[in-house]
Order: sequence, then C-alpha cells, then structure tokens
Amino acid sequence: MSEWKFRRDAIAAFRFVRCGLDPRTGVAQLVYAFDDGPELVETVTVPGAPFVLEGERAAAVERALRLLHLIAGVSYYKAAVPGEIRLDAYTIDADTAALLETVYLNGLGEFAYRNGLDLHGRIRFPHEGGESTAAPALGLREHALVAIGGGKDSLVSIEALRALGVGQTVSWIGGSQLIRACADRTGLPTLNIGRALAPQLFDYNREGAWNGHIPVTAVNSAILVLAALLQGVDQVVFSNERSASYGSLIEGTGEVNHQWSKGWAFETAFGEHIERHVAADLHYYSLLRPLSELAVARQFTRTDRYDAHFSSCNRNFHILGERPVNRWCGVCPKCQFVFLALAPFMSKPRLVGIFGRNLLDDAAQTAGYDALLEFRDHKPFECVGEGRESRAAMAALAARPEWREDALVKRFAREIRPQLSDDDLRIEPLLVIDDEQRIPPRLWERLRAHLAA
Repeated sequence: MSEWKFRRDAIAAFRFVRCGLDPRTGVAQLVYAFDDGPELVETVTVPGAPFVLEGERAAAVERALRLLHLIAGVSYYKAAVPGEIRLDAYTIDADTAALLETVYLNGLGEFAYRNGLDLHGRIRFPHEGGESTAAPALGLREHALVAIGGGKDSLVSIEALRALGVGQTVSWIGGSQLIRACADRTGLPTLNIGRALAPQLFDYNREGAWNGHIPVTAVNSAILVLAALLQGVDQVVFSNERSASYGSLIEGTGEVNHQWSKGWAFETAFGEHIERHVAADLHYYSLLRPLSELAVARQFTRTDRYDAHFSSCNRNFHILGERPVNRWCGVCPKCQFVFLALAPFMSKPRLVGIFGRNLLDDAAQTAGYDALLEFRDHKPFECVGEGRESRAAMAALAARPEWREDALVKRFAREIRPQLSDDDLRIEPLLVIDDEQRIPPRLWERLRAHLAA
C-alpha cells in the first residue's frame, strides 16, 4: 500500500468502498479508493446524537446514507475520471444508476469544459435489474430544514416560511463564520453539520489530479436529506430560483451550466427519487423556484434586518476571519450581479451603504458587467441571473435620474441600449410568479399570496 502513487492517467477504476453511520455520535463515514490505492475517508457529522433508529426509519437512513455516499463521490471521482466505477459493498437499481449518471455528467459539465474533457458515455454506474420497491411513509413531523448560504436568497425563504408560520431549522454545512452570523441573526433554531473531505484529495491535487467545479448543491442536498431523517422531519428546503436553470451559452460548445445542481432538472430528478426510493413523506424542494433572480431581489428589499449581515460574494467565503469587516469584494461577478439586481428595488443610499461603494460608477468594472449583460461575452460561470435580467435591470436604472449619470449605466444607455428592443428590456414580465415548482400544495397557495403581496 505504501508503494501506491497517484498517477492520474494510469488509474483504471474508482471504487465506492463502503459507508457507515454511528447513531451514537451522528458521524457518517464515506469511503472511496482509486484502484488498490489507500482508502479516502470523508466524514459528515450531524448534531443531535444519539439517534434512535429502528425499523422503517433505520432502513430509510441507510438508503439516504448510500445515496449520499454515491453523490459525494463526485468530489473524488473527478480527480482522475477513470473509465470504470465499482461498488464494493452494496448494489443499486437502474433508477439510482440513472440518477447518478445524470448528476455526474451534468454536474461536472463546467469541469469537463474547462479541462477539455468529454465525459459523455464515460460515466456508468453498475446496477442490477428488477423493479425496486416504493419507499414507505415514515410519519415524519412537519418541520423544514432550510439550507442557508449567507446570501439574499435563503434569507428570503426563511422570512417567507416565518411569515407563513412554518416551523424551521436553519441549516448549513461547514465552518463559515459568515453563514453562522447570518443564521444567528434569524433568531431561529440552527443546525451546523460538519463535513471533512478525505485529506489525500488535496495531495492528489498537487500531484496532477483533474480539478474544478463540482455540483456542490447536489452533495449538500444529499447531506440535508440524511440529516432530515435523523432529525425525523419532513422537508428539506433550498432557495434556488428559476434563473439557475439557464447556463452560459458558449460558441462551439453549447450550454454549460455552472449551477446545474441548483436548476429545475436536478430538483425534480432528486426530489422524485427521494420520495420514491428513500421516504415517501420526505419533501425536497426549492421555495424560490417560481421566482426570477430579480423577483428574489425585490423580495429581499422588504426588510433591512440582514443588510449588515448577508453576503453573496463567493470570494470572501474561503478567506474570511472570525469577524468579517468587508463582506463584499466588489469586483467579482456575484458582487456585480447582486448590486445590479437590488438597484431597481432599493434606495441608492441603502445599496451603496451595504456594498461600501457604487459598483455601477466604476469604469474598471465594464468587462464584468458586459458578461452579465451577455454583450460580447457569455454569462460568467457563477451563480448569477440570466442576461435578460441584467439587461432589464440596467434599462430600468437608465430611466432613473439618481442612476443614469453613473459610468456603466450611462455607457449602457449610449452603446448597448440602442441595439436592443423595448420588449426585451421590460422588467415586469421577469417579476411574474411561475408555476414550475415542487412546493407542497398546502404551502404553495399561501406562499403564492405572500410573494404577490
């Protein structure tokens, strides 16, 4: 074993070795390996142990644990993308294999594009034939685990559920102090789940592993499903809006969606799989699916409770200390988009106060905003809204005295606006509430009325 060296292109197989959960500690172990190399052990720790698991609930937890093992494996599989996948400790049915192949192929779409790889036809999960039995209802209590990421979207969901009287626990994975500060600010019960990747993965990266974007929302979704079953609750709620379903259109390649696992295709495939194969009364859905990014931004402006606490800036999440002073870098696509999305619905002093400066009056940000507008560039590989949303927001600002003299708004009006039709720039159609969603029917009608108010 000590002789084994990671040689990316020589690896033949990726192995799902085994997985286990200790109900006394709430620690799950997910074990992987390449060929006959060392075991790669990831741990996920769910607070609240010891858990009493018996009968149908114990069986459902085991099914959820295996699904997490299989989905979280994407972090390791991508290091070498070998041609063979092996399941050492258990078998899966055709439905599960089909779900996994969809998640890996689409969720690694940006990774493959950036690394010049073609994964089509390469990712095959071995499975057994035969129909799997439908999962039973477990009698889970009505309560939501709501994923919080520290940005505006999850806070809109949390406040909507609060307004509708839905019991909720604000949940996140990992050690971000910024997310913790936001979660504490809600005043609601919290659940901070631990996740530790296998340390060898970082060694492999230094030794030439393929690296890049993975479908992290798919992994987090599987973690929260396991946590919901351990806690005995019936809902896992994310805050992915309908804009997440649209990727970047790249000439000669087609569509590549950075946030595929935040999109509608993943939500429906994963949510239906949970109800069919894990627990019939465990509902996985996104509360914001019926809304565009602009509609979410408008909802966010209803309260200033989080103005000094939220951040959608990805750059800050890896480097923050205990008490972040400046939560916005002010130059990344996320900062640029959130500033632009909030601007039509928020007073200028309030918005500039949140960011610490006016991003739209900075000519150095021209290229970043051109990409958001899909003007001579494609939409950035970030969780940002559609080009038409950015164009509509910019057009709205160009009509307002307090914004129209700012450098980038002025340039839009002068150089880009004349090339676009009025119909393409109307903001109202982008604020319409859609019907494409998986929200439980008893909640949906009340939520719709709340969002429309």
